[in-house]
Amino acid sequence: MRTHLIVLLISVVTLFFYFNGFFIPKPDTGFKMPSAKQLRREALEHGLKPIPALWSETKPMVEKAGDPLTPEKIALGKRLYFDPILSKDRSINCASCHILEEGGDDNRPTAIGYRHQPNPKHLNSPTVLNAALAKREFWDGRSPDVEDQAKGPIQAPFEMAMTPEEVVSRLKKRADYVETFREVYPKEGITFDTVTNAIGAYERTLLTRGAFDRFLEGNDGALTPKAQKGLYLFMHLGCKGCHTGASVGGQSLQHFPLRPYRGLFAPESRFVNGERYFAGFRWQTPNDDPYPFPDTGGFHGRNGQFLFRVPILRNITRTAPYFHNGTVEKLEEAVRIMARHQLGLTLTKEQVDAIVAFLKSLEGDPVKWESERVGK
Repeated sequence: MRTHLIVLLISVVTLFFYFNGFFIPKPDTGFKMPSAKQLRREALEHGLKPIPALWSETKPMVEKAGDPLTPEKIALGKRLYFDPILSKDRSINCASCHILEEGGDDNRPTAIGYRHQPNPKHLNSPTVLNAALAKREFWDGRSPDVEDQAKGPIQAPFEMAMTPEEVVSRLKKRADYVETFREVYPKEGITFDTVTNAIGAYERTLLTRGAFDRFLEGNDGALTPKAQKGLYLFMHLGCKGCHTGASVGGQSLQHFPLRPYRGLFAPESRFVNGERYFAGFRWQTPNDDPYPFPDTGGFHGRNGQFLFRVPILRNITRTAPYFHNGTVEKLEEAVRIMARHQLGLTLTKEQVDAIVAFLKSLEGDPVKWESERVGK
């Protein structure tokens, strides 16, 4: 009984100070946003990079050592990417779950495959756009590159439901494919590895450019003032610590959620003009879910250790719903969740809106390279 009274007293005192703004300093009216030039310099220093407009500059970024991207290989990979011949009932293809016009995913909470089967773990399809820039593929990062990743969906019984032997047998019955593979892979011909190698080659060309790239290249007006504020927050809150590189993500595996989700009291911080301030404790109701959203599918990351590949943020505004199981519909809510449970911060609506404005600047369509023969 005494313990309950002490807890109650602490709660009342904390709430009193919190709602009276005791822990949060008054905003510094003298604070000024950095200039566009300063923001650009800071972004580049922290590893954020533009996607080049020219294939000659982009190719070195995406080409694997010892595996040249030739025009013929890329063209073959594109053909296979859109060909339903790789699915058991010839009803779906790679583009069924990775729609290039829809942000590189399928805008569904979970992927739907062979005979309309949903992913058994209720996993949301990650975008294929800019995926070649990531260091790991899949939500648990189990594949090292897009070539290896392509093997998974083709063989998964709930996706394309094929075996390597079936793929090779089916393609060898097509004279046009036999001839093309002989030209592109004169030593190997049609094998499961050459099939996925070609698909990976095509996916390595699926990079996007947008307003953020133009801003990083020197165009101050490419980002609105609101988006520039969002970029400032993105860097100073700590988002750029994980979401970095030209892909703005996909470079590492990280624990999620990082901050405690369960428990009666959670520490709360505020971000005011570039500084983090302790703002008391937040009351929260314990529940059985390990995430701040429903644990639909029961997927807990790599080896069940809540390790997830950091999502690529390019085109994030086009790839709802969010998180690994697609249970969060709104990007604003996803931003709030990440701030609270990864950074220990509770953001204001104004801060969330500014970050979303910045994320919108990461939109972009696949680049139409200066030559259709992008491999040269």
